[in-house]
Amino acid sequence: MHAYFAGLGTALSLIVAIGAQNAFVLKQGLMRRHVLAVCAFCAISDAILISAGVMGAGAVAAAAPWFLGVMRWGGAGFLLIYGARSFRAAWRGGAVLQAGPGGGAGLGATLAVLAGLTWLNPHVWLDTVVLIGSVSAGWESRGVFAAGAVSGSVLFFFALGYGARWLTPLFARPLAWRVLDGLVGLVMWSIALGLVLGG
Repeated sequence: MHAYFAGLGTALSLIVAIGAQNAFVLKQGLMRRHVLAVCAFCAISDAILISAGVMGAGAVAAAAPWFLGVMRWGGAGFLLIYGARSFRAAWRGGAVLQAGPGGGAGLGATLAVLAGLTWLNPHVWLDTVVLIGSVSAGWESRGVFAAGAVSGSVLFFFALGYGARWLTPLFARPLAWRVLDGLVGLVMWSIALGLVLGG
């Protein structure tokens, strides 16, 4: 069980930081739109990436620096565009940003954006494949470690997506949505800037 809890703690410590993916999950949770699908997509994606890292894909990524370079520039471009959309939404405000079901982007469009925020984000690859994969090498029960890490990811994303509704009274005010969109834009652009500068 030591390996399991080590994996759980490692995953939680890496994904708790507010990033592009987490900000998107939080917003979907607040709007109560496609929450189950969004949380499941993130958890399944993490499970795939964590498993790949534990099975040795981290070594492959380390041996192919061009891979992380492509991810870095592609991710930066995607985050800049998505950040610009968030800033535009913050500037416009309006009734479109209402908490509750209905309206907004369809499931396919929502998952397409989430796929970009997940699979084009080098930070996700570094955290799951490289870092978790590297840490798992120190454990004899690597499969148990991976199970713990995957459990941490599932726990975090579902808590974030479904726990967001507790903030609904705050986001009943249009100003709160504008502030959230502005913060999301800042998160996206700050991550993109870090990627461009090689961080």
